[in-house]
Amino acid sequence: MRTLVVAILAFVLATTGASAGVVARIDISKQMMTVSENGNLIYSWAVSTGRSPYRTPRGTFRPTRMHKMWYSRKYDNSPMPHSIFFRGGYAIHGTNYVKSLGRPASHGCVRLAPGNAKALYYLVKAHGAANTRIVLVN
Repeated sequence: MRTLVVAILAFVLATTGASAGVVARIDISKQMMTVSENGNLIYSWAVSTGRSPYRTPRGTFRPTRMHKMWYSRKYDNSPMPHSIFFRGGYAIHGTNYVKSLGRPASHGCVRLAPGNAKALYYLVKAHGAANTRIVLVN
């Protein structure tokens, strides 16, 4: 059902020329992500970003590629469900290490609870990379 809703939303946006915007804002010092759609806050989630000595990049990015499931070639084929890559090998993705959410724990990626990663993935997919911003601040 969710896939059908996403497909319909994507069709409406494409055919009407509407420019819906998604902003995923990650506050690294708070280990929190807020997600806004068309300027309205719709989600607030705990995340895990890069632990020492690893660093999560700061700045504003657009998604560069998305994968429903990705396996890290660099880190022992670790699963990265609902990956949204935004700079090289850095991505927002789901994790099974949900007990670590709310504190730095990754090699630099932004980790989310699996259901939250899925919700963000389909929201970004519906609006498109051109209408999505990923903002990482301290």
